[in-house]
Amino acid sequence: MPGPDTKLSNDLSNELPGATGKLVARSNRSLGTAKPLSFEAPVEIVRGSGTLLFDADGTEYLDVYSVLPTVGHSHPRVVEAIAAQTALSDPPPGFLNRAVIEYSEALLGTLPAGLDNVLYANSGSEANDLALRIAKASTGRSGIIVTRNANHGGTTETAAISPALGGAARLAPWVRLVDAPVGDGSAFAHDVAAAAAELQDSTHGFAALIADSIFASDGVQPGAPGFLFPVLDAVHSAGGLYIADETQAGLGRVGTGLWGFERHDDGDRRFVPDIVTLGQSMANGLPVGAVIAGRDLVNDFTASGNQLTDAGGSPVVIAAASAVLDVVRDERLIEGASVVGGYIQAGLAMLAEFHSLIGTVRGSGLVIGIDIVRNGAPDQAQAVAIVNELRRRHVLLAVTGPHNNTLTVRPSLTFGTADAERFLTELDSAIRATRIRDAA
Repeated sequence: MPGPDTKLSNDLSNELPGATGKLVARSNRSLGTAKPLSFEAPVEIVRGSGTLLFDADGTEYLDVYSVLPTVGHSHPRVVEAIAAQTALSDPPPGFLNRAVIEYSEALLGTLPAGLDNVLYANSGSEANDLALRIAKASTGRSGIIVTRNANHGGTTETAAISPALGGAARLAPWVRLVDAPVGDGSAFAHDVAAAAAELQDSTHGFAALIADSIFASDGVQPGAPGFLFPVLDAVHSAGGLYIADETQAGLGRVGTGLWGFERHDDGDRRFVPDIVTLGQSMANGLPVGAVIAGRDLVNDFTASGNQLTDAGGSPVVIAAASAVLDVVRDERLIEGASVVGGYIQAGLAMLAEFHSLIGTVRGSGLVIGIDIVRNGAPDQAQAVAIVNELRRRHVLLAVTGPHNNTLTVRPSLTFGTADAERFLTELDSAIRATRIRDAA
């Protein structure tokens, strides 16, 4: 089943009261279904601060929903960096810019040796699109492996490898699906190797595996640390490239390092993808993306005359991205993600003793999936009911996963223990309220 079913139906817009109903009607007329609205009762957000969002009436909401504001909404250092650069200039590409060069050097310095060139784009979708083009040009083959509920973007190329957007029927013929890793992830390498072999025997050949390092769209499947090493070996043995999509797992969110794939490092070996991609979270939500790869891989691609984005990596968005990187380091947000994420998981374990609807809880740092089940089976309707009840209690959350029954916790890295306690308290109340209505 493609994508979380928490969007407002246009058929419900006439039932909404007052100013909200009128604004939704205007949205439907001008934006149509291209701009879906979340929750049964949409929220008109006008500003944000830290982990909080505020609607047009000044009502406060706890944001456990937004993956883009890495260091929280309207972080002063990010706002100041954007304003300062905007006041100077935002020149087009083709000119030297010291700030862009310095940020690129700093970003590359956080990655393993061999990942030594960065190409900028306007979004994570564009970055993944570019990564696919590089992989296909490098290998001379077109076959791509993704997980069964992956979401890697909305361009023509990335939508063709994103079953979460439209289901398997809409995928390109050169795409092969594998089950997301479950449990410790030990079966995943076997599945990837089998899919790569099948592609190699086809007219497409095998070019790359692209995987979100925390498998968030698949319901958050972190697996055991180190399980991706056999996957990397299987990809390379088949002559393909490993693309680590860090748009959701990167910048410290998993609490074990700046990058999600670093979670798999051990004392003897570093996990080194062939290509790393980033999205708008690198600049706290501004339109930017990045592809990071080895210099030879990039040179071979650019030498063939392939055109890159014209505006990606402008000085304004790079100023924001540089501030984000500094804040993550200076405020020790990676360590905070580990501590607060552990606090949330411990609290969820306690709630599970009282609520049979809470099934498996999985995650690392501040990316956590909470399965909602009934009699052991996935319960999408109950999960969506809980999300809408939380919205009524001024807590914003989303669902994901192949059965749309996984509550997904992915707040900004500034999410603290007080925020976590509020979330756990309201989740407890939301489950109780929806079960009362269900029983009635």
